[in-house]
Formats: sequence, C-alpha cells, structure tokens
Amino acid sequence: MTNEDLCYLTGTGALALFKKKKLSPVDLLHALIARSEKVNPGINCFADRYFDEALAKAKASEARYMKRGGETAPLEGLPLAVKDAQRVAGKRTTHGSLIFKDSVDDHSDPMIERLEQAGAVIFARTTTPEFCLSGVTHSRIWGLTCNPWNPEWGPGGSSGGSGAALAAGLTTLATGTDIGGSIRIPAGTCGVVGFKPPHGRNPDGPPANFDRFNHCGPMTRSVADAALMQNVTSGPHPLDHDSIRTRITVPMSPASVKGMKIAYSVDLGYVEVEPDVRRNLLAAMDVFRELGAKVTEVDLGWTAEVDADCLHWYNMMNFGRQTIWQRKEHADLMTDYALKFAETASHASTLDDVHKPWARTHAMYQTLGPVLDSHDVFICPTNNAAGVKADHNPWDQSFTVNGKKADPEFGWVMTHQFNMLHNCPVMSVPTGHAETRVPTGMQIVGRTWDDARVFKAALAFEKAVGGWYTSEAKRPEFLHGRA
Repeated sequence: MTNEDLCYLTGTGALALFKKKKLSPVDLLHALIARSEKVNPGINCFADRYFDEALAKAKASEARYMKRGGETAPLEGLPLAVKDAQRVAGKRTTHGSLIFKDSVDDHSDPMIERLEQAGAVIFARTTTPEFCLSGVTHSRIWGLTCNPWNPEWGPGGSSGGSGAALAAGLTTLATGTDIGGSIRIPAGTCGVVGFKPPHGRNPDGPPANFDRFNHCGPMTRSVADAALMQNVTSGPHPLDHDSIRTRITVPMSPASVKGMKIAYSVDLGYVEVEPDVRRNLLAAMDVFRELGAKVTEVDLGWTAEVDADCLHWYNMMNFGRQTIWQRKEHADLMTDYALKFAETASHASTLDDVHKPWARTHAMYQTLGPVLDSHDVFICPTNNAAGVKADHNPWDQSFTVNGKKADPEFGWVMTHQFNMLHNCPVMSVPTGHAETRVPTGMQIVGRTWDDARVFKAALAFEKAVGGWYTSEAKRPEFLHGRA
C-alpha cells in the first residue's frame, strides 16, 4: 500500500486494519500530516491544526488496539477534521471571521462530543466562508480554498474545506453543517459523500439547533463511512431541546435494490441545468435501472417562488440577522459578501417574511409528499452547475448558468429546497465529472425520517460504480506527484 493509498483509506477500511494490528492510528495520522504539508498549500482547506496533540491521542488509541482484550471505541483512532463552525472544547472557532479569531470555546457541540467519545482523533479544522453564509469558501481570515480536482474552481461551501480535504486525501473523516446545502454543495462539487439528516436526528448546539433549516452531519469518501459516523452521532441529547427521541441504525453494507421505486427530476421543474450535470444524472438513473430498480421521471411542479421564499428565511433568522448584529461594531473586519448580506437582510419585514417559507414549504410538500408515498426515494442533481470559480462573488449580477442569467448565490445549487423540507433525509453522492474535471453529484431524498432507505439506495449505487477514490485513476490528477 502506497502512502497515497493510506491517505485515501476509508474509515471502515482503516478500522479493519487497526483491529488486525496491520496498521497503527499513529502511522495513518503521520501519513495524513505529511501529505497535508505537501498538498494543502495548493488547496488551503485547513484552518487550525492540532498535529502534536492529535498524535498523542493516536498513540493512546494504538495502545488500546495493542492491549490483549482491550476495549476500543467505534471510531477508535480515526483522524477527523472538524468544520471551523462547530465548537470544540478548548479550541477557537472562528466561523471563518476575523471577528472571532480569538474566540475559544469551553465545550464541544453535541455532534463533536459524540465523535470524540467514540474515539475519533481531531487533528485539524476545515475552512468555511464567513458565518457559513455562502456556497463559496473564501474569507479574510483563511483566504481562498480551491477544489482539488481543478484549483481554478471552488470546493463549494460552506463546508468547502471539509469537502476539499476529503477529495485531496488529507483526512479520513470530516464534519459539516447544512442550512442551505452546506454539506451537500461541497460534497457534490468535490466528489465526496455528504449526508443531511432530518432536523433533530443529530443533536446540535445553539443557536443552530433551533433553526429547522439547519442540520449537522458527516462528510466522507464512502457511504459506509457516513453510516459509521451517523450511527455514532444520532440520538437525543440532554442539552438539545430539538433532538428527537427516536434513534435509528442506518445500514453499512449494500443490499439489493431490485424492485425499489425511484422517482427523479433533472430540474425540479424550474431550474436551469448544465449539460454535464444532466448527462451524469441520467447515467446514474441507468445504473439504478441495471440494478433492477423501477425508475420514473416525475414533475413536482415547483417554481422559482421556492427560491424567493427560501431567501426570506435566511434573511430573517439567525443565519441572516447575525450579519446585521456584527456590522454594528465590526464592519471593518467583515467580508464584502457578509456586509452585502447584512444590507439585504436589513430591508426584510419580520412578520411577513418569516411566514412565507412556512407556507411555501407546505405547498412544496403537497407534490413531493405524494411522490415519496408512491416511491422509495426521490433523486435530483446536487448542484445544477458543476461548480463556480474559487473566487466567485456570490453577489455577481452577471452570473449565468447554462447560458442564462441566474442568482449568483442560489442559482447554481439544488440543495436549499430540501432544507425547507427539513424532515427529509438527503444524501449527496458523486455521479461523475464535468468537462472541467469538477465533480457532479446527485441527491437521494428520502421520506420524512426514513434515513435507512436513503443509505440503502446510496450503498447499492456506490457498489455498482465501484466506489470512489479506490485507485489513483479515481483521484484528482492535480495532486499526482505532490505527495
């Protein structure tokens, strides 16, 4: 096994080798650190790093594996990169902003707490745009993060650093948060796996846990790894009022999907979709047909009003209001896109604009609900464009998709619709690449609270296409020779 193969190991693969004493958590972490020192300067996906501290924890994990009859935790010794928007006790969380460059947390968010208790070793934080505001990942504090598949393009956002780190082979597992697609956008753009659980399935910290559009979840290079993390993270937490009582175990092994009923839409009825994205989505539907699934194209009848009403939520809730609050004292430290967001949000009407997304969500489910009732899952692209340039301006009014003018923030993604439908589990998995080599992805949307069926479909698809990153030919060409 080459050093590169070691860095691209799945979490489940690494655990198997740890248990057989054929690989040490220390050796795996050393390999990732060495690779990051060579590769990360060209990608810039890491924020703070805790290499020495992490190596000490990896050595403790190694000792537990070596001890005869010793007990090991479910994620014992697996390297984990945490998004710089989730609290880690004793570490700073900057939220991609200069305003919080000295902000150190005294506790971890529930998801991070559970991953650490399960034995994961946090060794780095991943970059995010300021306040997680955008589908791009560049900020004044961390600079520009690039896509490992083509550094002229961005990794998506706001969990862009996590997506890039996974695609570049710089971490085994990563975390993300998702309020408008922030897990799934970079999963699609970087060619990795990202899961948005139903709101409340994974406990979270305030104020995010009170926002129904918000979710925290795993980002990985395999579906089984996402299940591995999800089975550790989910379940009620005594400090999260919104965490739900029911806890489920999602499958980690593929099973037959013969007879599974799959509905799909290329454009949700109103979205401009680039040819590469369309071609790869249709090819994925053919894979499911070959597996014996019954695949049917459906029309949800949604319109652009979905996007308009979605924006009302972001403007009015904490996601948008924080820019207004911070602008009062820290405008000189904020990014241009955050200041623009504050300007737009300040013109919104609280009473009217909070209600509109609720009404729109109900209207959307009047068509999606019956589709999910008569099918096992619904599938559509993750992003309707493979990506945007690394320095993309999310307020660029000249932006186009498929040759037509589009909203520069939401006009190239198809994720926020399912934040509005917050009880539906959604997973993004890779479908291929655009001509730019930037990956494309699809979203597998489940019935409300039916996480297991989403994993079943994703596992079957992954097995059929032979997985991702399993050989040098399936990894970013840009990185070959760098590590």
